[in-house]
Amino acid sequence: MTEENAKIIAFKGKNVRRVLLNDEWWFVINDVIQSLTDSQDSAQYFKRLKERDPELEKLTDKGGVHFVPPLMLEVDTSGGKQKMYCWNTEGIFRLIQSIPSPKAEPFKRWLAKVGYERVREIEDPELATKRTRELYKAKGYSDGWIEKRLRGITIREELTEEWKDRGARQEKDYEILTAEISKASFGVTPSEYKS
Repeated sequence: MTEENAKIIAFKGKNVRRVLLNDEWWFVINDVIQSLTDSQDSAQYFKRLKERDPELEKLTDKGGVHFVPPLMLEVDTSGGKQKMYCWNTEGIFRLIQSIPSPKAEPFKRWLAKVGYERVREIEDPELATKRTRELYKAKGYSDGWIEKRLRGITIREELTEEWKDRGARQEKDYEILTAEISKASFGVTPSEYKS
């Protein structure tokens, strides 16, 4: 992990350290707890929180189906680098759900709103497409770019479905096929392009 992979973000006016690991942000659990509770001993707070919420304790100890438990990662501290418990975004959202603090309430309401929106999108998939367009537009992309991007996604889904119908089963199969198309089209594989 390099220095540029470790960042500090403002979280409700408090600093929360995070570390980039495998293209995913991992947040220091004690920093999140400190920012939402003003606890002077966030490690003890977390311990008591797990005692009150057995499901949270299970997730932090063992993870779950598609749910990664916290990891001990090196983080910059005033005393140098130290290993601290960090959790990915999904884990941090689960942690926030367990914190009985008024400061956590806006996050809980936001999570409830996002959950409600996703349920509506399951019922009416056009809402998901509309949301995707709005997100790209908010990021400053032109209508032409958005149309091309959405068409590209559709084409890629059709292609991977065709590969599946023809026997591709493992992730490695898709990687090989994608690399071959990239090499033939652009002269480099995705990994060569990334390097």
